[in-house]
Amino acid sequence: MLHSALAAKRSAGTCPITVVTEASLADAVAQLSATARRWLEVTDYKATAGRIALVPGAAGNIERVLIGADAVRPDLFLAARLPAALPEGTYAFDPVPENADLQTLAFAMATYRFTQFKTIAKPKARLVIPKGVDGKRISAIAEAVGFGRELINNPAASMGPDALAAAALKLADAIGAEAKEIAGKKLLKKNFPMIHAVGRAASEEPRLIDFSWGDERHPKVTLVGKGVCFDTGGLDIKPASAMELMKKDMGGAATALTAAWMIAQARVPVRLRVLVPIVENAISASAFRPGDVLTSRKGLTVEIGNTDAEGRLILADALALADEEAPELILDFATLTGAARVALGPDLPPFYTEDDAVAEAILSAGRAVNDPVWRLPLWAPYNSIFASRVADLNNSGTGGMAGSITAALFLRRFVEKAAHHIHFDIYGWSLSDANGLPAGGNPQVARLVLAFLEQRYGG
Repeated sequence: MLHSALAAKRSAGTCPITVVTEASLADAVAQLSATARRWLEVTDYKATAGRIALVPGAAGNIERVLIGADAVRPDLFLAARLPAALPEGTYAFDPVPENADLQTLAFAMATYRFTQFKTIAKPKARLVIPKGVDGKRISAIAEAVGFGRELINNPAASMGPDALAAAALKLADAIGAEAKEIAGKKLLKKNFPMIHAVGRAASEEPRLIDFSWGDERHPKVTLVGKGVCFDTGGLDIKPASAMELMKKDMGGAATALTAAWMIAQARVPVRLRVLVPIVENAISASAFRPGDVLTSRKGLTVEIGNTDAEGRLILADALALADEEAPELILDFATLTGAARVALGPDLPPFYTEDDAVAEAILSAGRAVNDPVWRLPLWAPYNSIFASRVADLNNSGTGGMAGSITAALFLRRFVEKAAHHIHFDIYGWSLSDANGLPAGGNPQVARLVLAFLEQRYGG
């Protein structure tokens, strides 16, 4: 099924779109009608990157759409600028640009709007799928990204632990996965004490969603996503300004689920397992406290230095479970630290792995699909930051420096058997309508994960 922003073929009224650079503009203009050429001259159109011209014809219709491009640094998502600028109708690239698959995906993704609580007009322009582009694949990826955005954009009142768990289970059913849920006090019986401790103060029970898809004979790949539906900071309460975006603290879970949808749709030959620990870090009489010592699933004891460093606690229990079957890959995703944003900003998530070849493959995949990341080091000497006088580890450490690196080192302590562990410290949010893509929830690195796994295992 095609995405609503895409069309399978041209119709009689299809309007052409031409990508132009400063060098190619003159040739493109020469092919237009006299009316169109005069209009471009009067409006002094230049082929600057992203500048769009709806060129009128003699009959008052749009004869052609021009969009400027930088020939030196091409924008792989240039077409994301188009949907909001175009009136209702059907459009087609003429000629088909380079990276037509990414441009088509960008066009489709740029039509997403969050309309749960406010009537917002969605762009009604449709793009004809260019020759050679797999429209069904592009549609599946765009729909999956929209699903992830919807999860993150919903406030905690409508996307609390119950709702997020229901969404995960619904997805598992849709892709034909085997799923189970462990909730409330059953977490203690099944040995997930840190997930239970972090979520026990909330009105909706903490839980772990666990589902598997694919042929059991294929390489084992496990995705783990942090599902903190809202983070007050716990008893170490956040200031109000720091809580404003905490509905997005389940962005890691959204990324894991988005990636799972894509992997299943693409039929990547892996045995996929998805683990989503889900909690709300709330405040009540039963909240876990600074100074408490928790025993993790792995057996390591953790002193609570700060209740606002809760994401690593629930991930630790889930990672320990993932590690028990020694998969080839464990990839975890979490809106884990503000330090990552200080270092690299909101659009470039850091990732961590000890394997140089895997790291280069991840970087290559990110570049190929315009889902960029940057590798930071697992700097072993910083492990001393987590020293505790009363437990094996302290969850927050001391010093306040290298926060993203130290969080990654903390998680690394809970993985031993997996051949490779990759941790992504994502932001999960776009602060503005950057180059046409909508502001708000963003399941970062999900598309990268699909590309990485396809490069590694085929599809």
